[in-house]
Amino acid sequence: MSRRFARIGAGLRLACVGGAAVALAACSAYHPDRLVIDHDVQAKSQDSRVQFVVVHYTSVDDPTSLKVLSQGNVSSHYLVTDQPRPRVYQLVDENRRAWHAGVSQWYGRTYLNSSSIGIEIVNAGRRDGQWAPYPPAQIRAVAALLKDIIWRHQIKPQDIVGHSDIAPQRKIDPGPLFPWKELAAQGIGRWYDADAAARHTREFQRDGLPSVAWIQRQLMRVGYDCPQNGVLDQATKNVISAFQMHYRPENYDGVPDAQTLGILQALP
Repeated sequence: MSRRFARIGAGLRLACVGGAAVALAACSAYHPDRLVIDHDVQAKSQDSRVQFVVVHYTSVDDPTSLKVLSQGNVSSHYLVTDQPRPRVYQLVDENRRAWHAGVSQWYGRTYLNSSSIGIEIVNAGRRDGQWAPYPPAQIRAVAALLKDIIWRHQIKPQDIVGHSDIAPQRKIDPGPLFPWKELAAQGIGRWYDADAAARHTREFQRDGLPSVAWIQRQLMRVGYDCPQNGVLDQATKNVISAFQMHYRPENYDGVPDAQTLGILQALP
């Protein structure tokens, strides 16, 4: 190669390098009106915004449930159908708020739409005095969904609740046939120690029932929004009925009998 062409080649290389440097400088120029967020560092002190899971029944069939929950003024994060092979729809992203809980309270936290995931289950509820059963295949789908949500958000057992638990004055779903005990045996939700409950039941049968004020305090201790007036009024009976529907579903008459209170005292 001649010296002349060598000088030209070197010049081209310098021009290319210089051009790249100019382009890089242009790209890295500061623009105060352009938002740039650095995600390289993540805080250690954090957890999920989701703290509760609320279970409902729809009281209508599959097509109506899907239409109401996707097009109406109510929604849920998930819908589980009652087909022979149940289908699980996600209707609302878990990072967004679904409108499923309404006026609600659990362990003093109010308006649970903002901190919960809602699961609607297609079930007719109570019709003509009869409760509609939950098919086993549907419950298996619900259990799989709950396990996934619990694992991802680290939901505590006591914070897997029914709509009736968080709104006992106005809601009765998912009803007494929802298998809370069966799910608890799979590690889903809270349950009580049967031996401790039986022991406390015998004590109440022997020594008599405690005061209404004690019952109201205990219901609040385990999460329920209960009056604290020492009176067995209708509001208190509604809370007792919701508690019974969850933990003693064979009889949910709202009467604070020895067995109900034995379970209540045994509940962690």
